[in-house]
Amino acid sequence: MFYDLHIHSALSPCANDDMTPNNIVNMAKLLKLDVIAITDHNSVSQQAVLHKVAKRKDMRLIYGIEVQTTEEVHILCYFQKLDDCLVFGKIINDNLIPIKNDIRYFGHQLIMNENDEVIAEEPKLLLNSVLFTVEEVCDLAHQHCGSFVLAHVLDRNNSIITQLGFIPLHLEFDGIEVKSVIEKNKILQTHPWIKDTVWLFNSDAHYLTDINDAVNQISQEELNRLWRNGS
Repeated sequence: MFYDLHIHSALSPCANDDMTPNNIVNMAKLLKLDVIAITDHNSVSQQAVLHKVAKRKDMRLIYGIEVQTTEEVHILCYFQKLDDCLVFGKIINDNLIPIKNDIRYFGHQLIMNENDEVIAEEPKLLLNSVLFTVEEVCDLAHQHCGSFVLAHVLDRNNSIITQLGFIPLHLEFDGIEVKSVIEKNKILQTHPWIKDTVWLFNSDAHYLTDINDAVNQISQEELNRLWRNGS
């Protein structure tokens, strides 16, 4: 299956306002992707509508969120069931540092309906950290039947390598996101104890033109490995 499991909608303030539910799904269809995930910063408020749009357009959707921990590390959490994602998302929202968004500096945080009409705007700034450590987010994701993936591990901003300097030996992550095989090899060279994990090559798209072409493939078996129950 061709995939892109790190896409931001217009709910994320750093994403373009054209990243509407229908635009994202339609672009994924045009690019011949088989499965996608929309992972907005610290919010799942767009997931229910994305579920309806993806179903209507016959696009497989994995539910997701990109969480920023107290260490300012970005984590991708994925869920197979919408209800699990929504429950997890409420916990994240309740523990997000309550600073009001300033549209002039950070951009809109738009919530849309199935017709891409704006129905609300998230007032809290989603680019803040939540009151959970990396380990605590990991535990919470697993408690809610989710997976825990280290986002863009070699990026200069908000990666676990940048923030902590290393990947903790006992951290129970389910996958690692990199941008290339070169990055994957660098991680394995500096962390030789990593033997068996799921490697994801995602776009981290903030614009429609950023979404991956049908290049990266994942099997159903490999996708299942993201979740601890293997299904």
